[in-house]
Amino acid sequence: MVTQRIANPSIPVRFWAWPPQEFDIIMIDKEIFKIASNTLNYGFLENHSHMSSLKSSVCGDQIKIYIKVRKDKIIKVKYEGNFCIYCNASASLLAEKSKNRSIKDTIIFLKNSASLFNNQNKFKKGNWTTFKKIMNKTNLSRKECLLLPLKTLLKALNN
Repeated sequence: MVTQRIANPSIPVRFWAWPPQEFDIIMIDKEIFKIASNTLNYGFLENHSHMSSLKSSVCGDQIKIYIKVRKDKIIKVKYEGNFCIYCNASASLLAEKSKNRSIKDTIIFLKNSASLFNNQNKFKKGNWTTFKKIMNKTNLSRKECLLLPLKTLLKALNN
């Protein structure tokens, strides 16, 4: 118990102790850092066939996705914008895993991607299972950030 007043005498005693007893530090998962540090697909894509841009109304993240498509197959994906590390990790993983995939397969994944947060096993095989590393219940509070690149790619493929 603190018996001597240090600063302002009008501050109640219960606020004198620092740091608070229940002080939680929110840590960003190491997997998010690892995936977001891959900047191989970051930047503008010359001669892109599809392009889309979205801005999150929740946090203000902005992303542009450029796609090169040939014969109903995604050849290359690049992205750029102003976004948080969660959105960056999601975009990096999306650009890596959607290369050489059919548009139909990609659209099916993008439409059902929100189910990854519910631990539903819709994606048991293939490259899409790696999204379970970042899209899970521990990152549920950043769901909008993680889904923004996927929504942007879906918008680009539907145009």
